[in-house]
Amino acid sequence: MFSPGFRLFFGFAGFGLIAAFFYGVVSGDGGGADYLGFLDTEAWTGALSLGWKGGIGDHVGYIVLVMLFICSSWLAIMLTAFRDADPEAVAELNGGELPPAQGPVSYNFWPVIGAFGFGTLVMGLVTHTAIFVVGLLVIVATIFELMMSAWADRATSDPVANAELRNQIMKPVEVPVLGTIGIAVAVLCFSRIFLTVSKSWAIWVAVIISGIVFLAALGFALAEKVNRNLVASVLAFGAIALLATGIVSATVGEREISHHHVGEHSDDHGGEHSDDHGGEHSDDHHGEGHDK
Repeated sequence: MFSPGFRLFFGFAGFGLIAAFFYGVVSGDGGGADYLGFLDTEAWTGALSLGWKGGIGDHVGYIVLVMLFICSSWLAIMLTAFRDADPEAVAELNGGELPPAQGPVSYNFWPVIGAFGFGTLVMGLVTHTAIFVVGLLVIVATIFELMMSAWADRATSDPVANAELRNQIMKPVEVPVLGTIGIAVAVLCFSRIFLTVSKSWAIWVAVIISGIVFLAALGFALAEKVNRNLVASVLAFGAIALLATGIVSATVGEREISHHHVGEHSDDHGGEHSDDHGGEHSDDHHGEGHDK
């Protein structure tokens, strides 16, 4: 009668409701004589009425458990309504015909990149605004890519046709937009790295990074057959390494850069020199006039 998905989430809902009720009672004031509500019914009525007819203990934990009950109940009801996408249940409503089988979805690296972007976003909240912006851009790009991939994977039953359809729509958008975002993030990360290390080490870091990029590109160019997944893995690893290094550098902060005020120095010396010479010259002339 009830589907397995309904029984699973209904169990979660029951656990959340019971746990929220007891947590709202026992997390209250334990110093009084009416602790656990054995003598004070206000603690029980408060937990049962969501705090409307009485007080509850820890509000944060109580709300989390209540939300677990609400979300699990909603999922259980939806799974029951759609019968867990059971083909036999769909066939009963479709005149006895089973729905066409769907092929497996294509794999990609965007979930990993999105997780890293979320971590970058959280770190940016406490470190630097630029890190927060980078994490936000990565998350937006990940959501958009996953939405388009999910749509393309279910467009037809042919995986090759789905890939071609996705490329026709996304390539004109991915190349300029993601290229611009990638260049902006790379420039920002490189600037944080170069401003963190010393002036001499900044030159060596630039030389080392340039050498690594050159050797990797040379290896791919000389190889007879290169797997696209290998290229994507290398690029993804390099992007994550660069982003992580930029975040660490921004957290450490910029090095102390000494500023030389040449104009003020020359003006001060010039003014003192002119004042001294002007004073001596006027005193000499003034003395000579008195002698005459």
